[in-house]
Amino acid sequence: MTERNAALTYESYLALPEILGAQRPRSHEHDEMLFIVIHQVYELWFKQLLHELAHLRSRLETGDTAHSIRTLRRALTILKVVVAQIDVLETMTPSQFAGFRARLDAASGFESAQFRELEAVLGRRDRQVFEHYPPESGARQRIAEAMENPSLFDSFLGYLARHDYPVPEEALRRDVRLPWEPSEEVQDVLLRVYADDGGAATICEHLVDLDEGQQEWRYRHVMMVQRTIGDKQGTGGSSGASYLRSTVGVPAFPDLWAVRSRL
Repeated sequence: MTERNAALTYESYLALPEILGAQRPRSHEHDEMLFIVIHQVYELWFKQLLHELAHLRSRLETGDTAHSIRTLRRALTILKVVVAQIDVLETMTPSQFAGFRARLDAASGFESAQFRELEAVLGRRDRQVFEHYPPESGARQRIAEAMENPSLFDSFLGYLARHDYPVPEEALRRDVRLPWEPSEEVQDVLLRVYADDGGAATICEHLVDLDEGQQEWRYRHVMMVQRTIGDKQGTGGSSGASYLRSTVGVPAFPDLWAVRSRL
């Protein structure tokens, strides 16, 4: 039997003094607290999504169908919560945000290293995204490492090969540091997966759900920014809504979308 630690409490286990003391508004504006809490919660969910997707990649690479599906379902549920939180942020009017926006100085959501890691796990390979991070910073190193590791789709192709689907050798041995290019040969394999209508097809559909969810997040995010600051320059010098609009509608798993025209 595990010995119970009498000193452990709900507060200490969850490190509540540190968490609840991490909100440090820089103005006396009422709405700045909401802005801080929402973004801190985003970062916690991003951390959990990275944790879940790392586990998903490992389950896929061992060919584990049941746990891959279960992990995908959890990640999808978290993503829905992340998207829904925008509703809370949108209760803040443009004038309320303007009341403390100048206090943010150069700080910007554009700097979220965890979101950049998520993009890399989903397959983004653009080294420019971490150029503004200091060369020796942990954030830059984590993003760079994520871009050098197999993406989620690479792990899924390995899963299919383990289940005896004829994934092209060049797809399995590609340089994962490069962006994925859509492949008709891979789409042929996906057609067979869907024809079998088994666990692999369920994973395909959940990956599409994940892709759709991240695109929904981008759309809701750009609309939230648009309604809050219009076409003003974003904090930290980013182009604001115009940059965010350029990311909307870009799929993480293009082959899973392309194959739908052939089903």
